Amino acid sequence: MEHSIEAVAGNGLTFNPHIAALPPYNAGMNVALARALSGRDDIARLASNENPDGCSPAVMEALASSSFEPWRYADPACSALRAALGVRLAVAPERIVVGNGSEEMIAAVSRAMLVPGATVVTVVPSFGLHEIEPLAAGATVVKIPMTAGLGFDLVALEQAIRAGPRIVFLSSPWNPVGPALDRPSLERLVAAVRPGTLLVLDEAYFEFADAGGPDGIEVLRGCQTAHVVLRTFSKAYGLAGLRVGYAVCSDLELARVIAAAKTPFNVNAAAQLAAIAALGDDGWMKDSVARIRAERGRVAAALGELGVRPASSQTNFLFFDWGDDSTALSAALLGEGIVVKAWREPGYERYVRATIGTPAENDRLIMALGKLIAR
Repeated sequence: MEHSIEAVAGNGLTFNPHIAALPPYNAGMNVALARALSGRDDIARLASNENPDGCSPAVMEALASSSFEPWRYADPACSALRAALGVRLAVAPERIVVGNGSEEMIAAVSRAMLVPGATVVTVVPSFGLHEIEPLAAGATVVKIPMTAGLGFDLVALEQAIRAGPRIVFLSSPWNPVGPALDRPSLERLVAAVRPGTLLVLDEAYFEFADAGGPDGIEVLRGCQTAHVVLRTFSKAYGLAGLRVGYAVCSDLELARVIAAAKTPFNVNAAAQLAAIAALGDDGWMKDSVARIRAERGRVAAALGELGVRPASSQTNFLFFDWGDDSTALSAALLGEGIVVKAWREPGYERYVRATIGTPAENDRLIMALGKLIAR
């Protein structure tokens, strides 16, 4: 017997149909489960785009200091962190909203802007929450596929943006594929945005982009287009476990409404303290990013020699077409103690996303793929 998504048989509960029908988020496998399934302790965690260098020593010092008082409530306004970000970005702190990861900011933007029946545009393959959060609000999501060359389809995106959706979620550098928009392409898409549309530029991987690429905050500075630029401390700064992200909003009223859509004590005290410390040790972050970029180039070249050509990447991961079921590949790699992310969006089930890890972890991935190809 089939049941409506609004009801659960036998207990009388009624669910929000928009939530009940949501697709699952494709999260990376945790290390404990990977060890249990593989029977190995030496797990190379290459699924969640974490920083293999960890985080700045300044972060650990801050968390071990008397400044961290876990028995006290955190500042709900994240005032000190917003002030530090305001100085760094040359943006009024009042235009910055801080979240429990930039993921919470995606949810807050969706909650603040969307009503049932609204339309959202994004790209596909997409970061899952660019689809999930709008769907949770009852919106319709229009997804623009990547090109055959694994890049942005600018013509199709421009056309979809000109149609006047409520929100455009645009990731650059692009998770999960890797490329970034150059300045002329970004400006072209910004110019397509009409009044009534909010452009959300997700720059979670901004620090990994090639030198000379566009800075979304700078490109949009003073622009009349309503916009939000999202960034995070999870990737380049290595604070994935603490969850700190932020939204730079085009105006004060937009920031106020997005802030109203989040919970009051959304960023914990440890996360705020760690983010301020990480921001103050920019040298550590830049050194780490330089190492990861070098490894990204080395691994991409090695995969190319194996006949596996990843998409152009300006992130800390590589995305490639395995040519066969990616779930089977991820299972085979797990047997070698290597965790990657098999992509599961319809039409892209042959694709794999692999984080750039330490040189030793990357060598394990290259060797394991070589063995599988040679079979």
